[in-house]
Amino acid sequence: MSCILHIETSTQVCSVALSEDGQCIFSKADFEGPSHAVTLGVYVDEALSFADSHAIPVDAVAVSCGPGSYTGLRIGVSMVKGICYGRDLPLIAIPTPEVMCVPLLLKDELPEDALLCPMIDARRMEVYAAVYDRALRPLREIAADVIDGDSYRQYLDARPVYFFGNGAAKCKDKIVHPNARFVADIHPLAKWMFPLAEKAFARQDFKDVAYFEPFYLKEFVASHPKKLL
Repeated sequence: MSCILHIETSTQVCSVALSEDGQCIFSKADFEGPSHAVTLGVYVDEALSFADSHAIPVDAVAVSCGPGSYTGLRIGVSMVKGICYGRDLPLIAIPTPEVMCVPLLLKDELPEDALLCPMIDARRMEVYAAVYDRALRPLREIAADVIDGDSYRQYLDARPVYFFGNGAAKCKDKIVHPNARFVADIHPLAKWMFPLAEKAFARQDFKDVAYFEPFYLKEFVASHPKKLL
């Protein structure tokens, strides 16, 4: 198995975690942000010191790659690149909406036919969202959506859809379908990254450290320059 350092800075929450052999062995999160520029370095130093003091070699660094806050993603990815270069470690990138799904998938009461729709706030009535089944297979890839009464109706007419994330609360008055379920207090956190990062590590699914960019740069800036957080 592997030891992976996880970094999540896509929203106002800043978090860092370490996982080893399928277990989270270190986790820190700051919900009072955004103060990533100050907090992230402290948490990373604590995590690496924990690994070094327990003689645990870090095998890779995983980062939540967006979409999300321009500043948060930039700080997180810059930190990850520095660690990868400094320690000669591979880089793993996990889409933020997938990270958000992990705590919901751990709930026993989630129906077998449930669909998951993580939402990241993009201001006004726009969100970045995707639609997944319980195996995290994407039924609808990540896109910028302007929410109205017909949003996601093709999924809601067929199955229960769970909406969550920092963009979901403002959509409750618009999405009033009987199959709509809203779940509060779901955040993308580093401690939820490890099941996805360990699968990527096993597949050797690594990114080029020199050329890697977070999701917002490649997909959303040109078409939504004023919508980024």
